[in-house]
Amino acid sequence: MGVLIVVETWRAHGSSVATLAFPRYGQSVHADLGAEALRGGHGDTASSIEAMALLWALDRRDAAEELRKLLADNDIVLLDRYVASNAAYTAARHHESASGSSVEWVRELEFGRFGLPAPDLQVLLRVPVDLAAERARTREAADFTRDRDAYERDGDLQARTGEVYDGLASDRWMSEWIVAGPDSDPQQLAVQISNLLHNGQGVTR
Repeated sequence: MGVLIVVETWRAHGSSVATLAFPRYGQSVHADLGAEALRGGHGDTASSIEAMALLWALDRRDAAEELRKLLADNDIVLLDRYVASNAAYTAARHHESASGSSVEWVRELEFGRFGLPAPDLQVLLRVPVDLAAERARTREAADFTRDRDAYERDGDLQARTGEVYDGLASDRWMSEWIVAGPDSDPQQLAVQISNLLHNGQGVTR
């Protein structure tokens, strides 16, 4: 996988690297409640945009101490679906752009009230909606225990979320951004990120 190659490239050049993926399914009650809601559980929870955003945000808040330790102990920390993910999906569900009030609400909640570390650099993996949907269907077919959730089944939502992500990257929301695609060379991407960070810490995607 591309992400693994990026991490292996950094390590081959002597950097200590840690990774953490959100939501932390199986580790966080908030993440598990969110996943269950997206598959029809917990009444009307999934219909509340802010309720779902709060669950994802609380998952990250509960990981804040672990995240700070990873940052202290490693040269690079790669986070999968950090705060920008919540901002993009929340805005998209409200049919807002990256400059809408939802993005600011998520920023104040997670970076302000919860005090989560701000990223030094963010990487947008821009995947066409059709390709992302096909990958989700393939995962579902390969694993009968993993059905697509409500977000994955909603092609219009995925398209709007992609537009918000593009806006966040264009606006340099919370940090500099790199935009990569499915054909990007992982080793070249690793070098590009390293050059931009100048041996700093904290990479999110």
